[in-house]
Amino acid sequence: MPALDITDATFEADVLNRSQAVPVLVDLWAPWCAPCRTFGPVIEKVVDATNGAVALVKVNVDENPRVASIFQVQSIPAVFAIDRGKIVDHFIGALPERSVEEFVARLVAVPSETDELVALGDEASLRQALELDPAHTGAIVALAELLVDRDELDEALALLERIPETADTRRIAARARLARADAGAQAWSAGRVEARIRELLEKLPGDTEARQEIVDLIETFDGDDARRAEFRRALASKLF
Repeated sequence: MPALDITDATFEADVLNRSQAVPVLVDLWAPWCAPCRTFGPVIEKVVDATNGAVALVKVNVDENPRVASIFQVQSIPAVFAIDRGKIVDHFIGALPERSVEEFVARLVAVPSETDELVALGDEASLRQALELDPAHTGAIVALAELLVDRDELDEALALLERIPETADTRRIAARARLARADAGAQAWSAGRVEARIRELLEKLPGDTEARQEIVDLIETFDGDDARRAEFRRALASKLF
């Protein structure tokens, strides 16, 4: 699988959020850097051999100064390993392939008993996983989604409060809250989300419930749907 080129704008989704599921290697490079060009295929080969256990993204530091500043890069190539939103390891320079293999191998942990239970995916296994690790992100997200499907909304929302917010937690929490809001739920199921958002915008800035419903309805759009940005701008213009 080819490395994903990320930008300042996509860093949160493609690195921080993604690292909740698998470790993400961030390869910082620039077109003028000769060692970067020779090293790129090496790290891609090593990561590809993990069969998805580790993800690789590439950042052009010339075009993405915000990401470069996050890592305080002074020399490239530079590779940082991100796991569950935190830097857990890094190296600077074009290491030989064997050294890169050893670096990546340290990131591929043997699945724990909890991870194996989460992989099963049924409710009993997910609850057992949470008995072992009450803050396991994968278990919480999977169980919360099952509960929302079954209209057990209070428990789903309480579970999601245990862990930091991510794109998945926002989406599931939005589904839970919309299930409580009859008009919003009906608009979603009937494919009238845009019309419902426009109705709610007319109630702003004073109606806090309308504001929350708009935020939740926006979460029903796919991540790359242009309407997300469109309606966020419309919401901001009403509030500020």
